[in-house]
Amino acid sequence: MAACVSRVELSVSCRSLLDRDLGSRSDPLCVLLQDAGGGRWAELDRTEKIKNCQDPEFCKKLVVDYYFEKVQKLKFGVYDIDNKSFDLNDDDYLGGIECTLGQVVSSSVFTRPLELKQGKPAGKGTITVDKISAEEIKDTRVVHLEIEAQNLDKKVIKNNLNPCWRKFSVPLQTFCGGDFNKPIKVQCADHDSDGSHDLIGTLETTLAHMQTAGAGSLVEYECIHPEKKQKKKNYKNSGIIRIKSCKIETEYSFLDYVMGGCQINFTVGVDFTASNGDPKSPDSLHYISPDGINEYLSAIWSVGSVVQDYDTDKLFPAFGFGAQVPPSWQVSHEFALNFNPSNPYCQGIQGIVDAYRQILPQIRLYGPTNFSPIINHVARFAAHSLQQGTAAQYFILLIITDGEITDLDQTRQAIVNASKLPMSIIIVGVGEADFKAMEFLDGDGGVLKSVTGEPAARDIVQFVPFRQFKNAPREALSQMVLAEVPKQLVSFYKWQGWPPLKLPAIKATQIQASPGYL
Repeated sequence: MAACVSRVELSVSCRSLLDRDLGSRSDPLCVLLQDAGGGRWAELDRTEKIKNCQDPEFCKKLVVDYYFEKVQKLKFGVYDIDNKSFDLNDDDYLGGIECTLGQVVSSSVFTRPLELKQGKPAGKGTITVDKISAEEIKDTRVVHLEIEAQNLDKKVIKNNLNPCWRKFSVPLQTFCGGDFNKPIKVQCADHDSDGSHDLIGTLETTLAHMQTAGAGSLVEYECIHPEKKQKKKNYKNSGIIRIKSCKIETEYSFLDYVMGGCQINFTVGVDFTASNGDPKSPDSLHYISPDGINEYLSAIWSVGSVVQDYDTDKLFPAFGFGAQVPPSWQVSHEFALNFNPSNPYCQGIQGIVDAYRQILPQIRLYGPTNFSPIINHVARFAAHSLQQGTAAQYFILLIITDGEITDLDQTRQAIVNASKLPMSIIIVGVGEADFKAMEFLDGDGGVLKSVTGEPAARDIVQFVPFRQFKNAPREALSQMVLAEVPKQLVSFYKWQGWPPLKLPAIKATQIQASPGYL
């Protein structure tokens, strides 16, 4: 089971609800249910009941665990409560909606008309779902410290009496409980591998005082050994501890960026090389079975159904590579699936699927298998977004391939270049080929390097062989390949030092409340 990225609190309000009560207005309550599979819905939470109100703003927040890599189908139902029974079957239904949690968290305002059943409006009734990540309730500030010392009594770091410790970070709550004036006791000791550390000395300070360090100005403290001070009349100190830098920064979550307005752009690259086999043959990886699917389509649906909720226009560029394309029948490594190079966008995931099915009989599978052109294509858009200097857009490239890559060196360089940009690459290997090259690009065995030895700035490639998921539910593939994306997105924006476009209200307050925030 994937670790939940966050818990999300949903705030619900309605307008113009139907009036089901005689002599008074409805007494509404909202219930939140989640798809449990097989046509079943499980209740997650419910609001309080509000008496005699057609425009309720419910106080109780609805809480749900959030997973980016899943399509989490939700149902909101509004009922007129006329009794004290917990069961809602005997209460009047005022309308409801079905949506996904991804749609809610990626929308600035999520308002939908209520329906009594599909296609039948519940009068003029509407429901608005606002969201706050429960993570925002916590204090996510972090203290970053750089400390050195002079003339210590004992050898601390590799026989050094003037050590400079590596920069380290501590959550603010752990450090001082969020109280900048709380006394902090610091101990300096001579470390022994057997655990019998020898105390060199101690000092007391506050975070507020430590924060005055920085910009070439050091904050110095005498390191005092209590016993030596008592025993020796002329004892001065056991060395000087210096704070070189003390900064406080707020750490943001994936949800902070998505809720703040970051759009996730999804691009698909499909391998049309001859090693896939003739699409007309049932042995081919491009053969579409009588039920209308193959491994390529399954991968597109699985990953795309999750990512589409985070892109407002639902227009997705889709490309093929490794085929001869009409009218010139030249081999192309980045041709638009819709044959429109000036506008390669498909409407929704269904649009990608339709374009794939239509192009298959019109092209000739050929070769070689070159990844670098399509990676560089998406990288150009990511580089343009980078120049904006804001956390506005992140790019995900899904490459589906049978695994026999030809331009490995160029692809390594393309990935190293892309690692400096706001993008992630997902590679799904179809068929039974040896995917050693794909596993190499994944970088799980160590940092991926270009041919010249330049290391990737971040790990941005996730590879999975489709065969591991052949008999698994469709969502299992997306959960595996997308699980790393939230971490990759956050690590990029943290590296750049970019906050979300729109700061969560509580975190904006935390920044204002941090004395000397840098």
